[in-house]
Amino acid sequence: MKKNFYFSLIFFIFCTNLFSLSLVEKSKEYGMNLYYDSLTESGMLEKNGHFVSFRTNEQIILFDGTLMKLTDAPKLESNQIVVTKDFLESAENFFHQEDLSIPFKVGAIVIDAGHGGKDPGASKTFTTGNKKFTCTEKDVNLRTAILVYDRLKAAYPNKKVILTRNTDKFLSLEQRTDIANSISVGKDEATLFISIHQNSSLNKTASGYEVWYLTPGYRRTVLDKADADNNATLFPILNSMMEEEYTTESIMIAKFIMDGLQAQIGDQSNARGMKAEEWFVVRNSNMPSVLIELGFVSNEKEAALLTSDDYLKKASLGIYNGISAFITHFERSKGFTTVK
Repeated sequence: MKKNFYFSLIFFIFCTNLFSLSLVEKSKEYGMNLYYDSLTESGMLEKNGHFVSFRTNEQIILFDGTLMKLTDAPKLESNQIVVTKDFLESAENFFHQEDLSIPFKVGAIVIDAGHGGKDPGASKTFTTGNKKFTCTEKDVNLRTAILVYDRLKAAYPNKKVILTRNTDKFLSLEQRTDIANSISVGKDEATLFISIHQNSSLNKTASGYEVWYLTPGYRRTVLDKADADNNATLFPILNSMMEEEYTTESIMIAKFIMDGLQAQIGDQSNARGMKAEEWFVVRNSNMPSVLIELGFVSNEKEAALLTSDDYLKKASLGIYNGISAFITHFERSKGFTTVK
């Protein structure tokens, strides 16, 4: 009886050590970056620009959004993600294939200048002594977007760089996302969506820049059902995994842009951080997307900066550097450096 008990105990410990490996610890050991959203119970491992997407209690894992494999399902135990040796080996074997080529490149970048035409956005007129000036959001958005566009076109002549508007015209929110979603790129290419806006507040002292991404818990359809071979059971799993990839990539873009802005205008404005919200343009763009609030038109000092060509050149350079840093990370291209 005792013998059987000790044998069972040893077997249990062996299985626990072998089949309940901490993904947090193992990802660090194997040089992988781990991203996990507890709300959707989905996550991603990233290494050398490649991704393995997973969901807890699901046996399907997705390689770079295109290849599927069945393996042991990751589990959540005591608020820790635990996986089996087979799960880790599947990820490691994928990351270490000698002939593994970069499957994805950024094929298109959409720069969206918010508001326009009959929709001015936020606007404020200031009078100091004999001087009077007006800061109107639609104008600042367009000037900034064109500056970012020009830099991207010069740096990436082989990519599609698109402005949703290049003049003072009105576009509905639906038209903006339709432009982004209708862009044709290669099978192994991604599209990025960057929307530029300005802020306003009843608090005249409010100032600074912030970058927004879609709330991770928001549910949307980003895949065509044909991508899952019309399998009704498989489709929601794959769609959820792709949603998680878009969320992770959007957060990365937001972080890179925040860093870029900090480097360029951090001595003149303050970083308000990265935030999540269900803005129309980011929730309806089926791609990694962010919305930038560059400054407050309601703050006289910041409004003066936002109407300055020199300031907008610096701010647009910060946005450009953030986008290019993400592209470099995403594509792992060598020899490209951001502009200082």
